[in-house]
Order: sequence, then C-alpha cells, then structure tokens
Amino acid sequence: MTTKVHHPIQGASWMLTAGLAFAIVNSLAQVASINFGLSSTTVALIQYGIALIVILPYLKTLGIRKSLRTEHLGMHIFRVFLSVIGIQLWLWALAYPVPIWQGIALLMTSPLFATIGSGLILKENVGVARWMATLTGFVGAMIILEPWADGFSWASLLPVGAAFFWACYSLMVKKLSSDDSPSTMVVYLLILITPFNILLALPDWQMPSGAIIWTVLIAAGAFTALAQWAIVKAYSVADASFVQPFDHAKLPLNVLAGWVVFSWVPPGRLWLGAAIIIASVAFITQWETKKSRQLK
Repeated sequence: MTTKVHHPIQGASWMLTAGLAFAIVNSLAQVASINFGLSSTTVALIQYGIALIVILPYLKTLGIRKSLRTEHLGMHIFRVFLSVIGIQLWLWALAYPVPIWQGIALLMTSPLFATIGSGLILKENVGVARWMATLTGFVGAMIILEPWADGFSWASLLPVGAAFFWACYSLMVKKLSSDDSPSTMVVYLLILITPFNILLALPDWQMPSGAIIWTVLIAAGAFTALAQWAIVKAYSVADASFVQPFDHAKLPLNVLAGWVVFSWVPPGRLWLGAAIIIASVAFITQWETKKSRQLK
C-alpha cells in the first residue's frame, strides 16, 4: 500500500482557489437573478449543465463506466436529490437576495447539522464535547441571524435550509463511501444533477436573452467546474485535516465579492457569529481527525 505524499502548499493553494471560485460563482448567480431577473431554478440548470460540459474531460479520466458500477443506485439518486434541494435553497437565497456575507456564514453550519445527523441517524457516539461544540455553533448562527430584530426576514433561513440538506448529503456520502469509491460519488453527482435541475426548472423556465447574461451564466458554470475540481485536487495532494481549515477562507472571499459587486458591507455581528461557528466546526473537525487516527 502506497502512502499519499502530503504537499501542504499545493493543498492550501487548491483549497483557496476553490474558495475564490465559489465566491465568483455566488456573485455571478446573484447578478443573473437580481440584475437580469432569472429564476433561481433556471440559473441552477444552466450553471450546472455548463459545469458538467466543462468537467466532462476530467470525468473521462476517472473512468466513467468503471465509476458507474455500484450496488447502491437508489441511494446515489437520493443523495444527489438532497444535494439539488440544497443548491436550489441556496440559489433562492441569493436571488431573494440574502446578503452574501450572511448566507455564507450561515452555510458554514452544515458540519453542525452533520454532527447531529451522525448521532441521531447513523447512531454514532457523538459525546458531550461534540454536542456542546454543535450547540455553541448554533449560538453563533443566532448572532448572525438576529431573529429577535425588527429587520429579520424569514428568507434568511434559506441558507440554513441549504446547510441542512448538504449535511444530509454529506452523511449519505459517509455511509456510501464504505462500499463505493470517490470517483463513483463524483460521477453520479455530476451526471444525475442535471435531470433533477431540469424537472425543477421547467415550471419557471426562462430562456436568457442577450450576450451579457449568457456570458455571466457560462462564467458561473465554468467557475463551478473549477471549484469542484480544485476541491478534489486539494484533498488528493494534502491531508484532509490540513486543507479543511482553508475552507473557512470562503467567508472573507465572499464578503469581498459582495462588497465589490453589490456594495454590501457586513455588520460587526457577522465576525463574532462567524468566529464562534468556525471555532465550533474546527473543534469538531479536529475531534473527527483524532478519532479516525485512533481507529487506524
């Protein structure tokens, strides 16, 4: 058995590239919805359809036919369905619009939902420390949401819904990974996501017209493919426990993108709430890493 070589600088660079690509994608999606009036379902269909075309050469290197071999087709379909619901809720939030700084910070609660699910659904021994970290993380989310304030909008809960469905998706990946390879996960996700998006987009379908909007959508699709590819590369060249913290860079990168494109300036409570969420997620990630090493 060969040991994977750890390249920290490459791993960090790929993870930061993914964060920057996602920040660009989010701003482009908001431009398509806010400035051009496209529905979130239309944006999702075109964005992920283009991403599939762009990433197709990479899928071929994985060996599509080999990757499609699985005994859990139904579970893969359900897994991708959960991901699609998360994507739709997220793009709906961007279209509302929920300010990007708020949306991204609340999206970071996904690992906290995953911890709850691993205890309640997968029946794993979560332990008091991880339950406390999860509870603390949700306190951070409440600081950002401010549901008690007069300016609170229920649309602010859309990113929380997206985080919940993506956490369910992560639990499915965790369950399936004992039998299926990572390439099987990637191939089924990218192949099945478009048919789901077509079904959801049909009722509100709007054909984009004009070179500018198509440029925005094609760029969003291309950067979506780049982000997905960069994440795979990050985890392939460096240890997961090392690259994971660099995922938190998506918050300042998205705040910067929101400020440049829409002049959104986050309030001070964002940084306090985000710091609490990041600390909670970092603790849970470290705990998981320590536990996995003990099992080896």
